[in-house]
Amino acid sequence: MTTTDTRAPEVDPSLVQPTATPDTGGRPGVPMPRLVHVELRKMVDTRAGRWMLVTMSTISVVVLAVFLIWGPADEATYGTLLGLTSFPLVVLLPILGIMAATAEWSQRTGLVTFTLEPRRGRVVLAKVVAALLLGLVVTATAFAAAAVANVLGASVGDANGAWDVTWQVTLGVILGFAIFVLQGLAFGFVFLNTPFAIVASLLLPTIWSIAVSLVSSLSGPSKWLDLNQVTEPLFSGSMTGENWGQLTTSFGVWVLLPLLVGAWRVLHREVK
Repeated sequence: MTTTDTRAPEVDPSLVQPTATPDTGGRPGVPMPRLVHVELRKMVDTRAGRWMLVTMSTISVVVLAVFLIWGPADEATYGTLLGLTSFPLVVLLPILGIMAATAEWSQRTGLVTFTLEPRRGRVVLAKVVAALLLGLVVTATAFAAAAVANVLGASVGDANGAWDVTWQVTLGVILGFAIFVLQGLAFGFVFLNTPFAIVASLLLPTIWSIAVSLVSSLSGPSKWLDLNQVTEPLFSGSMTGENWGQLTTSFGVWVLLPLLVGAWRVLHREVK
């Protein structure tokens, strides 16, 4: 009888070439400044983003021109002009945030984005930072446009031309614009669909206002849950301790909570 030796033949270790072991840990990711730069470019390079910025600028210029031509001259001050410029921006800035949040899902670029940077939390953070930076640029543009209109109204026409904007109003406008940008981001992350998010951001506050006007018992909670109402003292620079509490409550309901829910959706949703 014969037996078969099933043992593997011995190999000289010096003849075996070592295989490279893939290093999956500690790999440096895409730097955060580059992510923010990419998100900024995506917000202004697309056709929708460019037209949104053009629309915001055009509306602001038209509103200022109409007021300087047909508005009361004694009320044409820097504060009034800044308020007129801020009104359309309050409506349009959330849409800017929505477009930034839904870019990967509406334009089907999520697979590329999350392949280049698999850590989705960094992408979400980059979108927030980029949207806030662009919001600051829009805010600075609003201040500059109101200043130019104030100078032109006083020098060319018979406008008042007073520079009556205090530092409280300046900080309030900057903070208010940032809040509305974050609200747009929050709704965009929640729905991950541009049309749905835009309709929801415009319709839900309107429904709440109608409900408050129809149900008298909601007038008390509306002082704490109506974001448009609680930001009025912020823009006028007349915030009190109670106003800050109302703003914090409304911010938590309309911005912070949707932002957390939307970030969780982005982190866990399957990319197709």
